[in-house]
Amino acid sequence: MDCISEFLPPYSPELQPAERLWSILDEPIANRTKEKIEQLEQVICARCCVLLKQCDFIRGLTHFHWWQAAQA
Repeated sequence: MDCISEFLPPYSPELQPAERLWSILDEPIANRTKEKIEQLEQVICARCCVLLKQCDFIRGLTHFHWWQAAQA
């Protein structure tokens, strides 16, 4: 089985699907401080749980038409 790779130009974070998730992941922590790292972890984990239930929304942000589908 041949493996096909897509090489992205350097310094092109807009082409990385995961880069589009940071702004929605950090909404609950932006411009806020926490006393302890455990508090920050709790907020981020809760946000991830919410986002896990929004598959269509995440797919809409990260599925580029040119991105190769995973081969099973």
